Amino acid sequence: VEFAQELVKLDIRILSTGGTARLLMESGISVREVSDYTGFPEMMDGRLKTLHPKIHGGLLALRDNVEHTNQAKEHGIEFIDMVVVNLYPFESTIAKPNVELSEAIENIDIGGPTMIRSAAKNYRYVAVVTNPGQYESVIAELKENAGALSSETKFALAKAAFAHTAHYDTVISNYLASLDQPSAAEFPPALEFKYEKAQDLRYGENPHQKAAFYRGPALSEPSVANARQLHGKELSFNNILDLHAALEMVKDFDEPTAAIIKHNNPCGVASHSSLAQAYRDALDCDPLSAFGSIVAL
Repeated sequence: VEFAQELVKLDIRILSTGGTARLLMESGISVREVSDYTGFPEMMDGRLKTLHPKIHGGLLALRDNVEHTNQAKEHGIEFIDMVVVNLYPFESTIAKPNVELSEAIENIDIGGPTMIRSAAKNYRYVAVVTNPGQYESVIAELKENAGALSSETKFALAKAAFAHTAHYDTVISNYLASLDQPSAAEFPPALEFKYEKAQDLRYGENPHQKAAFYRGPALSEPSVANARQLHGKELSFNNILDLHAALEMVKDFDEPTAAIIKHNNPCGVASHSSLAQAYRDALDCDPLSAFGSIVAL
């Protein structure tokens, strides 16, 4: 609702489907229903509403292509400049205990991913917003640029959109595979990792290699990925690898423990009621190899 209110303030007209349209209208926001625009009612319990040439023609038309613009005009197709979609919550639906297959199937979004892909394919002309976390920055840029988004922003949104639909489809595929392959629930046929880049690194394990450091989106326990550097020069690939090994090692112990790591190998590990003594004991294991090492306490 808040996002739509900001769009209206910028004289942006909103086209929406059933439930969303009702919510916006109840909040005093002027909305044109998709069924009024297409001349085709929503049907089949909402399965069919946005899969229409007047929607996808408005998304896919190349604005600098005379043939496209003439065909759009001939068939009463208006250009759509932005798609905002929150997909049906398939992932949270299947996370519920004892969810029925029929409920899971009804939460497979069809129109949403189709509009997202159409908009993302035509990103030069159409912005695609797939995450509420994008709302604030999109509104800020629209306000700064007289209601327009830069080419760079539209391309970044398109890349995020394709990553979003790829994840969505992988979750569906893995769930369906798990129904007749019990092992797939624990070891899915397609394993997808989703990480965000924390920083670029000067080089990789060796100076001629490139590298970047990525972290998982939901970190709850202490780790190198969500640690904050307090002092010193930028960490290298090998620094981060050794920090991770040292920290994960001491996390295995309940009593005060020190670990000294060099090149991903422990030079010494020790536990003691005194943390200072634990460090001394760890160092005594191999004080020569400990030169230039990583210490975790």
